[in-house]
Amino acid sequence: MKLELGCPVACIDGPYGVLDDVVIDPISGKVTHLVVQREHRHDLARLVPIERADADDDGIKLDCTAAELDAFEHVQESSYLRLGKFPVADPDWEIGIEQVLGLPVYQDLDGMGTVIDPDPHVIVNYDRIPRNEVEIRRSSDVTSSDGHHLGHVEGFLVGPDDKVGELVLERGHLWGHREVVIPYGAVAKIENDSVTLSLTKEQVAALSSRKVNRWF
Repeated sequence: MKLELGCPVACIDGPYGVLDDVVIDPISGKVTHLVVQREHRHDLARLVPIERADADDDGIKLDCTAAELDAFEHVQESSYLRLGKFPVADPDWEIGIEQVLGLPVYQDLDGMGTVIDPDPHVIVNYDRIPRNEVEIRRSSDVTSSDGHHLGHVEGFLVGPDDKVGELVLERGHLWGHREVVIPYGAVAKIENDSVTLSLTKEQVAALSSRKVNRWF
């Protein structure tokens, strides 16, 4: 099963949205959940167990209706925090990919027109994912063993046991994109929003590549 980030997702009663992120157990290499969202609405994304999904050339098919999917666990949370602080840990959930939005609080000092921010805060949007698991999205960086940025995660090829067999790396720029398929055994470390390989930049360059087949 190919899990291509950004591919269309359909329920049994029709199209729903797209595959936004993938949640992986970094120890076993097993995909546990898919993050499915309506088009451009990550705030409405839902966490879908991998067992509820199948994939073909047209995208991903789920074994539930759209209404049933809307009742699944939501992913994104939001917190208003003092600068440098982090969301409170939940014993049942892990904090996945985060996005910090600056929101300074301005005050007028003594009516003289001087603007200060005595207690800066920010809004942090973050994803809730199952404990001890990690979240990967399309823009997640892939780094070689010798420290070079190679590109971004395009997707995963998953076996019948739901374990990742291969990682699909997107390399290149606007008109020169290529997919490079990398065995999961060459993944040295996988963390939230990043993958580090055990291969050097030269070793990855020697792997076969092909044009990216995009869904949009």
